[in-house]
Amino acid sequence: MPASLIRPTPAPLLATGETVVLFDGVCKLCNGWAKCLIRHDRHHRIRLASVQSPEGQALLAWAGLPVDAFDTMAVIRDRHYWVRSEAFFEVVALLPAAWPMLRLLRVFPRWFRDWAYDRIALNRYRLFGKYDVCLLPTPDHQRRFLKGGV
Repeated sequence: MPASLIRPTPAPLLATGETVVLFDGVCKLCNGWAKCLIRHDRHHRIRLASVQSPEGQALLAWAGLPVDAFDTMAVIRDRHYWVRSEAFFEVVALLPAAWPMLRLLRVFPRWFRDWAYDRIALNRYRLFGKYDVCLLPTPDHQRRFLKGGV
């Protein structure tokens, strides 16, 4: 499987070149990751959408990913999307300072990285917990979340 998957049409709801991270909005680990991205993405290169939101559902459908079972983070830009460990690497490449150094983990074969990713993803609620409902972004973070159209 290639590093990024390509669709014939650009992703809906995104401006050209805009990157969105789709995450499970009820997963405590995933919410922690979203908060980490907000804190470290000082240049506002990354937008966020929970997979449970209308925007997340539209982007999952566009990518041909399941809209009712959320077992991976997805990163979408233009006509490309990434999942699992490749999504992680795509995101850290956009972060400042030492974050891109994590791309050195690519020395491990993708099958191993994705296997490790899947072990965490499949057990994330048991290991980290789950919210009853999706958390709403705070007012100062609201602009970081994808809403409606471009």
